[in-house]
Amino acid sequence: MIVTFLALVSCTGQIMRGYIGQSIQEPILDYGPPINVIELGDDRRAYQWNITTGGMVPISGPTTTTLVPYSDSCVHTLTATKSGDDYIVDGHRQTHAFCE
Repeated sequence: MIVTFLALVSCTGQIMRGYIGQSIQEPILDYGPPINVIELGDDRRAYQWNITTGGMVPISGPTTTTLVPYSDSCVHTLTATKSGDDYIVDGHRQTHAFCE
């Protein structure tokens, strides 16, 4: 009996977009401090996280299936606008389309 393992790819891009409308403290609590904070002017900031996802991909040969590890590193940027003493997330960008 051959058991096939499927790699589960994290949908980090979708998760990060889910922070839109929330306090910037929410992704900070979930992912830790950002690697970079950029002042954009007009009471706006960009916060960046380098998020690495990975898993195992099955590679089938003529007689065997081998699991091969993979990883992908993506920079996700959340933009936020000042609201009182807080910043509210208003947008999301990622380094490339494969960072889902």
